Amino acid sequence: MAKVLIIGAGGVGRVVTHKCAQLPDVFSEIMLASRTKSKCDSIAAELSRPIQTAAVDADNVPELVKLLKEFQPKVVINVALPYQDLTIMDACLEAGVHYIDTANYEPRDVAKFEYHWQWAYQEKFKAAGLTALLGCGFDPGVTNVYTAYALKHHFSKIDTLDILDCNAGDHGKAFATNFNPEINLREVTANGRYWENGAWVETKPLEIKRSFPFPDGIGPKNIYCLYHEELESLTTHFDIRRARFWMTFGDQYIKHMEVLVNVGMTRIDPVIHKGVPIIPIEFLKTLLPEPGTLGADTKGKTCIGNWIEGTGKDGEFKRYYVYNIKDHEDCYKETNSQGVSYTTGVPAMIAAKQLLTNEEYRQPGVWNVEQLNPDPFMADLNEHGLPWVETWPTEPLPGE
Repeated sequence: MAKVLIIGAGGVGRVVTHKCAQLPDVFSEIMLASRTKSKCDSIAAELSRPIQTAAVDADNVPELVKLLKEFQPKVVINVALPYQDLTIMDACLEAGVHYIDTANYEPRDVAKFEYHWQWAYQEKFKAAGLTALLGCGFDPGVTNVYTAYALKHHFSKIDTLDILDCNAGDHGKAFATNFNPEINLREVTANGRYWENGAWVETKPLEIKRSFPFPDGIGPKNIYCLYHEELESLTTHFDIRRARFWMTFGDQYIKHMEVLVNVGMTRIDPVIHKGVPIIPIEFLKTLLPEPGTLGADTKGKTCIGNWIEGTGKDGEFKRYYVYNIKDHEDCYKETNSQGVSYTTGVPAMIAAKQLLTNEEYRQPGVWNVEQLNPDPFMADLNEHGLPWVETWPTEPLPGE
């Protein structure tokens, strides 16, 4: 049993808090902290057990350290903004607390999704005897664990890895993002990249488009090749000839996004408006629906998984597709959040549970989850709401 501090009270923070509260034998005390304490209090009121709440500025290391030393958690689950990863890691080092996040650090002023800033903390965390687990959402996170599991149990060599992320949910809004609008739009409007033959191949935003027939009644959806951070860690830690990431977008989403890009509303550099500097994408964020409010109206399913081809343990060619299906309405009934928040928040809780209860996950240093034993994580996915399905396709990935 141990204390946990959750930083961030958005949709993912709500799910993490709900799921931690369901395991009192693991998480003896819970604190939820955010810049806006009233958001934390609102989430706390939804729970069947009491938790503590606090206001904290995640950009302020001394303020974070003060809170950590007062509450004395064993682990911090960071579901704040990716810009704040390094300040929270610095605070954890100073206060002697383990660290978990769901997205890699990126600077505010440039759309760069890279791990090198956090990997640079390896020796600091080792010397402190502390563990930092990076990218413990679904993608990155579960998709990394799926890859490690496939290599451990099914493949001697992975030739190609395709991560397929489908949100087939409908929230009824003309335009909205299913997680933080600022982060979502930065990802989608950036140039795409995929790994092939030892080098990165760069593409224009959403340049490569295909259709994929998703299982469980979802059916064919347009998928677009874009860069996602787990490609960097997976191709660093495993020998994979080609690795790509695909995400579904509806035509209406694409149309709105193209207009916003063309008029400059997705810019991340300051512009002067009536003598005041503003960042357009931050202004746009205030106009769009808060992702945490979409759950009540969202219907449909998510499907996220890995399509892997390569050499099996028997030396023969093998094709493998492992995935999870999650219903938005089921997620809302359990946690008052839609499926995108749920599929990100549950793995963050699992990572914290494993770190607290499993010595394999409590190694000093900075780690991506594919570097650890995938079996306990995979078992917990089945137990805590994200069951996975293994299939062995007979046909190649559509479009190949």
